[in-house]
Amino acid sequence: MRACRREPVPFTPIWLMRQAGRYMPEYRDVRARVGFLELCKTPSLAAEVTVTAAERLGVDAAIIFADILLPLEPMGLDLEFMKGDGPVIHNPMRSAADVHRLVELEEVGALEFVLEAIKQTRRALRSDLPLIGFAGAPFTLASYMVEGGGSKTYVQTKSLMYNDSGAWNAMMSLISRALVKYLNAQVEAGAQALQLFDSWVGCLSPDDYQQYVLPHTRSVLAGINRETPVIHFGTGTGELLRLISEAGGNVIGIDWRVRLDNGWERIGHDKAVMGNLDPVALFANRKHLRLQAKTILEQAGGRPGHIFNLGHGILPETPVENVIALVEMVHEMSTQ
Repeated sequence: MRACRREPVPFTPIWLMRQAGRYMPEYRDVRARVGFLELCKTPSLAAEVTVTAAERLGVDAAIIFADILLPLEPMGLDLEFMKGDGPVIHNPMRSAADVHRLVELEEVGALEFVLEAIKQTRRALRSDLPLIGFAGAPFTLASYMVEGGGSKTYVQTKSLMYNDSGAWNAMMSLISRALVKYLNAQVEAGAQALQLFDSWVGCLSPDDYQQYVLPHTRSVLAGINRETPVIHFGTGTGELLRLISEAGGNVIGIDWRVRLDNGWERIGHDKAVMGNLDPVALFANRKHLRLQAKTILEQAGGRPGHIFNLGHGILPETPVENVIALVEMVHEMSTQ
């Protein structure tokens, strides 16, 4: 929390995206009993995997176990998580008529299971371990809604964006209003920091980001409780970092494709940063892993406001012992 506010800290704090996930045997044991959506919608289980991961790894923050697509169901999307294929939306938004059928999220009762998971997790965590809530950013959610799932080209998303800006802006505005309600409700439930995941925004040019995305992301970040630090994260965003910083957030995520010091220059030193180890570095031997972590810490230069993390989420095959070793390395080297 102090690092989010760019205050001095005794060591560089570290947590890892997807730290509660299928690389951990404890998580796989739970998933052997329940499906992914059922796990997300069962607060006691979501709290269990959140707390287990944070405690086993020795990280400096927990992040609630949930999924960025959960708000789409109450907005009228038919969402299914299919084994091997990931999330599939059976009624994608391809036209103004489709967008017109979207449901305004007037209140967050349909997502009460996430809020209850946050409450249970907060009660179970050590009092000095912060809990991070999160949501997908407007563009990333919109891209899923339009494509009907993941994409490598975003042809459908960009086609709607370019060909019907009215429908695009209406959809993005509706998503943004829902996110403000959802994120503030997470804070009320006990989340002490938030992360906005714009995982797919790196597919855009800077001009397209500025025109079609920045105003909507800014409206979300401006609507969040001012006392709550917000991490604004994306991947493939080297050329977008200045604009992402302009959109808002107390902490800006940097992926591994950009040197941390160069990225921080683009963002501005008036903001904190998070990152930025390549997730595949966790498959390297300990000597190389330590060197990679040391390089990132040196690029941060001891400047207040660095939160160590990966440049994206932990990969499913990652050795747990390497994750624990990384946490210990970062603590040790930054304390020195």
